[in-house]
Amino acid sequence: MSVILEGTPDKNLILVTGRAHPKLAQHVADQLGIDVLETTAYDFANGEIYVRFTESVRGADVFVLQSHTQPINKWIMEQLIMIDALKRASARSITAVVPFLGYSRQDKKHRGREPISCRLMFDLFEAAGADRIMSVDLHAAQSQGFFDGPVDHLQAMPVLVDYVRDRMGTENIAVVSPDAGRIRVAEQWAARLGGGPLAFVHKTRDITRPNHAVANRVVGDVNGKDCVLVDDLIDTGGTIAEACKVLQAAGAKSVTVVATHGVLSGPAVERLQNCGAREVVLTDTVPIPPEKRWDGLTVLSIAPLLASAMKAVFTDGSVADIFDHYPSHHGENFLFA
Repeated sequence: MSVILEGTPDKNLILVTGRAHPKLAQHVADQLGIDVLETTAYDFANGEIYVRFTESVRGADVFVLQSHTQPINKWIMEQLIMIDALKRASARSITAVVPFLGYSRQDKKHRGREPISCRLMFDLFEAAGADRIMSVDLHAAQSQGFFDGPVDHLQAMPVLVDYVRDRMGTENIAVVSPDAGRIRVAEQWAARLGGGPLAFVHKTRDITRPNHAVANRVVGDVNGKDCVLVDDLIDTGGTIAEACKVLQAAGAKSVTVVATHGVLSGPAVERLQNCGAREVVLTDTVPIPPEKRWDGLTVLSIAPLLASAMKAVFTDGSVADIFDHYPSHHGENFLFA
């Protein structure tokens, strides 16, 4: 049977997944002790997507897991079609689980005649039939307001902090934000790592050129410190690589790069390999294939966090409590992806 986690006699949880990141869905299902519902999905010759669920979903609480990786527009469309199919099949509730939300960086207008594509994404999910959205480390937390319904904004910080603390301790750490806009996140990191010093890299960005920023200088004292450079995502790796070099020039003893989403487009892998970082730590919110992995990369599993949040939603528990009581993992107990 694929309908699996029993709550009340008339309530069942079903997990379905698209084709973008099935390995993550299987890991989440393993954490929940359930099976992923079998789905028929294929492309027509002209690129149109067909989806059908092989078992009844009537009256079930369905979680639709799809991470928006490359080719990003295809996987977004597939998830929307899956949600529409579930709505027409009389699912009781539909939660779109989007570990990495495509277009989340386009959350405001910088210049005239630009779209707010992140708002459009939420509108599309609502129009398709999603009752709830669950995502990890949105580019801007306030974009939750784009959806007229519950949004579970999960934080990968507990997973990443536990790993960093286990590997590095807290004695000589300085937490560094790659830009001024993420200082609040860096403050939360510093609090969890013993209240060490904070710094940020001052950078300038050309808003007319995508993926282009110039790191200028470090604001804060990092001399002799083991720096933890924290960000939400790494796309082409240019910003992070430049920040690493600026930190080293400012006297940092070491630099460890930590980010939630390893998009790793274009030259990212080469840049990260050559930036001088001691280690790069990511989660598997998007798939990171073998050809994009190297000895200095660590990928942690986000599945336990997603599974905990899904179970809390299903049982009407508190998602916020997950972050206050998230279990610490040490040594061999870390879950790697």
